[in-house]
Amino acid sequence: MADAASRLRSVAEQVLGVPLPVRLRAWDGSQAGPPDAPTIVVRNRRALRRILFKPGELGVARAWVAGDLDIEGDLYGALAAMSGLIWERGEDGRTVLQALRDPTVRAGVGELLKLAGPPVPPAPPREEVRRRSHLHTRRSDKQAISHHYDVGNDFYELVLGPSMVYSCAYWEDGGSLQTAQRDKLELVCAKLGLTPGQRLLDVGCGWGSMAIHAAREHGVSVVGVTLSQEQATYARKRVADEGLTDRVEIRVQDYRDVRDGPYDAISSIGMAEHVGADRYLEYARELYGLLKPGGRLLNHQIARRPQHDESAYNVDEFIDAYVFPDGELAPIGTTVTQLERAGFEVRDVESIREHYARTLRQWVVNLEAEWPRAMRLTSPGRARVWRLYMAASALAFEHNRIGVNQVLAVRTPESGASGLPLRTRTWN
Repeated sequence: MADAASRLRSVAEQVLGVPLPVRLRAWDGSQAGPPDAPTIVVRNRRALRRILFKPGELGVARAWVAGDLDIEGDLYGALAAMSGLIWERGEDGRTVLQALRDPTVRAGVGELLKLAGPPVPPAPPREEVRRRSHLHTRRSDKQAISHHYDVGNDFYELVLGPSMVYSCAYWEDGGSLQTAQRDKLELVCAKLGLTPGQRLLDVGCGWGSMAIHAAREHGVSVVGVTLSQEQATYARKRVADEGLTDRVEIRVQDYRDVRDGPYDAISSIGMAEHVGADRYLEYARELYGLLKPGGRLLNHQIARRPQHDESAYNVDEFIDAYVFPDGELAPIGTTVTQLERAGFEVRDVESIREHYARTLRQWVVNLEAEWPRAMRLTSPGRARVWRLYMAASALAFEHNRIGVNQVLAVRTPESGASGLPLRTRTWN
C-alpha cells in the first residue's frame, strides 16, 4: 500500500483536477511531490477530518489555525502556489461539488475517508467566530471590532512597531516602516488641508496615531472614536504622554452616535471595510452630515475587484471566521458611487495598492522575529491566524486581487467652491 503522502497527493490532484504544485509530508514521515517546492506538512489525520467535514477554504483554515497543517520553506511561495487552487478559483472555477460528480474523484474521497480515521468532526479552534448574519447593528459591530482588536495591545505593538498604525503605510525606497507610517499620516493631513484651530473627526481612530499626529503637527483639535475599549485606553495614555489632552479626545463610541458636528474634516482610515454593503450609504450620509459645508473627508479603504455577477459575491470564509468578522469589501467604483449618492463631491482617488503589500510583508517579518513571544501574548492559534492572513493578503495586493484607495471627497457648498487648489496633487 502506498505511503500516506503519496495517497494524499493522488486524491488531492483528483479533486482539484490539476497537479499539486507543492510537496506533501504526512504524519508517517512520508513525502511526495517536487523536491524543491515548498512543503505542506499534514501533522495528523485530524487535519483530513477537518477538511472532509468542511470542504474548501474553511476546513483548510481550521486545520492551519489548530496546527494540524503547516508550511515549511517559503511561506509566500507555498501560498502563491496554492492560492489558485483553494482561495482564488474564480467565478468559473471547479467547485468541490462539481468535482464530486466525477466517479474517479468520489473513489479518491473514499480513500481519503479511510486515511482520515474515525468519522467524528473535530471541534473548530477556539479562535473561530460563530457564523454571523452581517446585520451590522451597533451591538454586532462592537463584538466584531472587539474580536479583532481586543487581543492585547502588546501583541499589536509587536506586529505594528512603534507607529501603532494598523493600515497601509506610504513608502519611499529605503525607508523604515515607522517613517512610512508617518508619511501616510502626513499625506492624509495634507489631503484634508488641515490648519491650526480646525476640528477633525477620526473615525475608527485605533491606537490614536492619526489623532496625535494631526494635533501635534497641524494644531487641530481632534475627536477620535473607536469601538475597542483596549484601543481607547492605550490611545488616551499616548495622548496624555504627548501633552495633548487639551486638543485630543478619544471616545468609545459608534460613529453613528457622534452628534457634536460640524467638523472641518473627517479621516476614516481602514475603518469603512467594517461597515458592510447594506450600511454603506448610511455611513456616507452620517459623515456627510457631520461635516460643515466645504469640509473634506479622506476615506482610506481596501477594495476588491468587481465580479461579473455582483450578487454572487461572498465574504471570504477564513477572514470572516478568524480575522474580520462581518467585514465586507466593495469595488472602488461602488464606494465612489455611494459617497456621491450621500452628497459628496469626489475630487481625488489614489490607489496605493503596492504600498499595502510592502506594509504587510514588514508586519510578517515583525511577527516571525518574535514568534514565541507572539504566541505567549495571544495564543498559538491567533498568532497563526495573523501570520496566514497577513502573508496571503500581501500576495493578494501584489497580484491585484485586492487594492487600497484613498478617496478625497468634499461637502461642496451651494456656491460650488470646493476650496481645493486647481492642481490637487500638490500633496505629493
